[in-house]
Amino acid sequence: MTLFRQIYSLLFGLFLLVVASLGYVQFTETQNFLTKQMESDLNNTSNSLGIMLIPDLEAGDIVGAETLINVIFEGGYYQQVKLTWLVDGKQQVWENPVNIQGVPQWFIDLDFFETIKKESTITSGWIQLARLEITAHPGFGYHELWGTITNAIIMFSILFLIAIVCARVGLTWILRPLHEIAEHAKDIAQRKFGPDMKVPKTMELKSVVLAFNSMSDQLKQIFNSLDEEVCELKKKNLIDQVSGLPNRQYMMGHLSSWLSEPKSGALLMAKFDWLEEVHSKYGYQVRDETIKLLSQKMKEHLDVITTSVIARISAYEFAFLISSAEHEQTSKYLQTLIRTINQEMSKAGCKPNENFSIGIAERIGQMSVSDILAQTDNALQKAIKEDKVFHWFETSEKQLFTREQWREHLSNAINKRQFKFKWQAVHLNDGDSISQRELYCQLEIGDKTIHAGQFMPYIELLSLGALLDKCLIETLTTQKLLERNYEPIAINLTFHSLSNPKFHEWLNGFLRTSSLSERICFDIPEAGVYSDPDSCEALCTIIRDNGARFGIDHFGRQFGSMAYLQTLRPSYVKLDQSFAYYDESEHSSELCRALINVARGLDIQVIVTGIEEKQQLERFIPLKTSAYMGYIHPPVEVEEI
Repeated sequence: MTLFRQIYSLLFGLFLLVVASLGYVQFTETQNFLTKQMESDLNNTSNSLGIMLIPDLEAGDIVGAETLINVIFEGGYYQQVKLTWLVDGKQQVWENPVNIQGVPQWFIDLDFFETIKKESTITSGWIQLARLEITAHPGFGYHELWGTITNAIIMFSILFLIAIVCARVGLTWILRPLHEIAEHAKDIAQRKFGPDMKVPKTMELKSVVLAFNSMSDQLKQIFNSLDEEVCELKKKNLIDQVSGLPNRQYMMGHLSSWLSEPKSGALLMAKFDWLEEVHSKYGYQVRDETIKLLSQKMKEHLDVITTSVIARISAYEFAFLISSAEHEQTSKYLQTLIRTINQEMSKAGCKPNENFSIGIAERIGQMSVSDILAQTDNALQKAIKEDKVFHWFETSEKQLFTREQWREHLSNAINKRQFKFKWQAVHLNDGDSISQRELYCQLEIGDKTIHAGQFMPYIELLSLGALLDKCLIETLTTQKLLERNYEPIAINLTFHSLSNPKFHEWLNGFLRTSSLSERICFDIPEAGVYSDPDSCEALCTIIRDNGARFGIDHFGRQFGSMAYLQTLRPSYVKLDQSFAYYDESEHSSELCRALINVARGLDIQVIVTGIEEKQQLERFIPLKTSAYMGYIHPPVEVEEI
């Protein structure tokens, strides 16, 4: 029970006690007063009637005596009048039944008033004429007592309602700081560090509020310091100090993650020998400044074409990873890169299109890191050998379909629900328990099985992401996947779904009508959080409000603050797969530990991805992660029912 309810109940009880006490006093006082009043009236009537009957009794006028008694009997509250003639013993009785109008019978049956009688002997001198006995009728007492009680109850009820309303309003106003403290405490428990609370005037609450504000500020500083530590470690371990670009270590890890995901694109490697010429002419300081300016211009011009990662992998070698693009877009990227290089070469006093070479290899089908690096290096070496500006690696492997053919096949598969499914278990570190299963899809076109890595790039390029996500989410219900193992199932949301208001509206309706929404998990890519934070926050609110869960995928891949964790409050994060390939000798464990500490400090479950061997897993156990997934437990087919 809340403090408000406790105080409210106490005041309620005290008020009832006071009202009951006042009611009891009022009732007993009224009862005693009415009893005395009836006794007094009975005495007066008995004396008066006795005096008035003497003449008739002396004369033996029975009719006159009866007439006089009838007048008295009918004009007052008397239950019975009994007149006994002492001369001959004749007795006359007048009775009035106890039937009181306006008073409920149950109230009369309570017998609040005892029977009141008055006996007297009528005499004339020394002669006793008759005996008069009058019994008071309780109707007057009950009628007055009932009226008094009902009026008191009405008055007390009105006062009670007024007091209750006033007490509620007053307590709400008085305890408002306590309510704010409770809400602030909940926010702190959820690692939400908002603005300080207003200090109340109440002395007892003032110190509590100040203590909470101080604690909130300290926790916020701790989180900010962890966030800053992560940023500094990323700069230290993953950023080239001269160019400000990612270094070779980051590129290799990112390349591994890219190849493990359903993506398209290409890898470019460039060797800039003209920088050696700048070094020999002007010294290393000018060379470093030229590298810095070149890096800035390349990022500025190339980011407009498509999303890419630009890294400096050695003194004069750069790598460009285009994470999602077709051949035409890659060609445009290449031409923009060449134009940017020539502009900077001219500024440095070097001849354009000389002393630099670029090798390009496109991602086609299933490829490993060594495969695409070998192809790109082969193309670079051929460009250097033939003294060409660039060279495309030639491969005999062709694309399966044209863009329009992909559109037709994918639209048809989505509309007709033709996808096949696999799922991969996420195991908890403390045993064989499964935290969730991540759902993957594949497609059969003719006699070919098309994996997600082959068709997902076209899902994004053709803006079919929201339709595909709807299809997969509805499949959870139609194939009763949520009821198979009674385990949560995670679905990777596409970038298109994150920023699509219509998808948000549809998902809200779907989750509201789903009886098993608590078993649905949604993986949101970290890149999507950075690219469209407002849409992601709106989507996460919908998911959370409907009882489902969500997590951040590829956690730690992007450069930037982790402050979004406080805003979105995900249930879990999936550490980027690139961390599984980092070597401890390169001080990557520091960065891993810092990232994990940021998440754990916000009470967020940390899932390690990309685990292939037990030895890899043992690296992360000391870091106190929660769960892991990877080809150590490969995906398995989801059997249709």
